[in-house]
Parts: sequence; structure tokens; C-alpha cells
Amino acid sequence: MIRRLLSRIWRTLTAPLRWLFSPLQPFFAPDPADTPLGETVQKAIANPGDVLAHLAALRGHLMRSVLVLVLASFVAFQYAPVILDWLAAPIGGLQALEAVDVTEPVSVVMRVTFFTAFAVSLPYIAFEMLRFVAPGLARRSRLIGLFAIPLVLVLFAAGLLFTYYVLLPPAVTFLVNFMDIPTQVRPSSYIAFATGLMFWIGIAFEFPLLSFVLAAMGLLPARWLSANWRIAVVVLAVLAAAITPTVDPINMLLVWAPLVALYFISVGTASLAQRQRARRLAK
Repeated sequence: MIRRLLSRIWRTLTAPLRWLFSPLQPFFAPDPADTPLGETVQKAIANPGDVLAHLAALRGHLMRSVLVLVLASFVAFQYAPVILDWLAAPIGGLQALEAVDVTEPVSVVMRVTFFTAFAVSLPYIAFEMLRFVAPGLARRSRLIGLFAIPLVLVLFAAGLLFTYYVLLPPAVTFLVNFMDIPTQVRPSSYIAFATGLMFWIGIAFEFPLLSFVLAAMGLLPARWLSANWRIAVVVLAVLAAAITPTVDPINMLLVWAPLVALYFISVGTASLAQRQRARRLAK
């Protein structure tokens, strides 16, 4: 009786800690069985209920990610005026912008709010996606992904700051003063341009980390990246043209050059991870 009582008290006292660390349990589970892809597909066809269970799990991860994104939006809304002021600085401040539509200020504030909320929630979203694929990964691969999650926010923030301080000022100066044509900038147009550019460059800054993690897991050979660099350069040029909302080559080059540099950095990080993996397997 005393042992049962003490056990119940211990479970009650440690319940908050167990609840807090329960999301980390999948990362310390035993390694899954190494099943060939063909056999896995056959099992999925024979037991469609297993696929539905995975889809239900994915829905749970997505729901939690959306919930965190919504909560972050409520917090970001309180700071939207400060962030909007900061974003408008390269063009001369909010006084340099003039709204035309009645609903334009509202749409601009909401865009800034959701952009900020996504940036803040990105590590948690990455954590939920990693939790979803964790059961199919080796334990070491899970831990590599887990320790890489804080860098997701760091690299995304680095991409935002790089865009804001390096790319945005010359792009805005070029566009506003092109051919000395007087330009009255709308807040919706400028904020869409600034946040869109910052978002895609921020995502591109994740490439080196992603290539390192995938190479460390043995999923992405560095040789494949280096062998296909010509194709990558062309694809990145198309991507830069799609990201840049103007047809001038100057702004396209401002976006394309960092993307190419990040690709070659990704080749280097993948090579580093692959060498570390080879040394570890050789022991």
C-alpha cells in the first residue's frame, strides 16, 4: 500500500515534466526496421488503414502548427505598428506611403502580422514536421534534426536582415527613381514587395542547413549537388525572376547572386556532413 501510494505521488509530481517532455519521446525511440521501399509500398497497399493513421497523425501536426501560428499572430498584432514602421524605413518611412483603398491599411497590417507570426513560429512548425517523419528515421538522424531546429530561426532571421539591409535599399532606390518618373508608392504594393523578398531570401538561407542535415542522414549526396550546379544556376535564375516582381535585370541579379552563393555554400555543408558520416561509419 505504501509503495503504491508513493508511486502515485511520484507520478503526480512528475506529471508536468512528463507532459512537457512527451513531444521529445519519438526522438529517443529505438531505430526502425530497415524495410525496403518496395515492401513498404506493398504493406501500404495491403493495409490502407496504416496510411490513414499516418494521415491522421499528419493532421494533428498541422493543426498544432496552425494553432501556434494563430497564437503568434495575436502577439504579433500588438507589435504590428512598430514592425510596419521598421519595414517602411528603406523607402523613407510611413509618410512616404499613401493608401488609395479604404481597406488598404487593414490589409497591410494583417500582412505584416502574419509575416511576423510565421517568422516566429517557423522553428515550431519545423519541429512538428520533424516529429511526423521521426518514426521512419534512425535515432541519430532524429537527434541531428532536433539540434538543427534552433538554427532554423537563426538562418531565417539572417536572411531577413540580409534582405532588409543589403538587397532592399538599392532595389527600392532603383525602382522609385527609375527614369526620374514621379512615383507615389502605395503601402500595399511596397509591403508586399518587401515582405515577399524577405520571405523567399529567408527560406533560401535555410538551404545550407537543410543540405547539411540531409547529407548527415545519408539522404543527399554532396556529389549530386556539385554535379548539377549548372542546372541549379539556371533554376535559381528562374526562381529569382519569379521572386522579383519587376522585369528589370538589376533587381533580378540582386536576388539571383545570393541564391547562387547559398547553393554553393550548401554544397560545402553537405560535403562536410558527408565526410563526418563516412568517418563515423568507418569506425
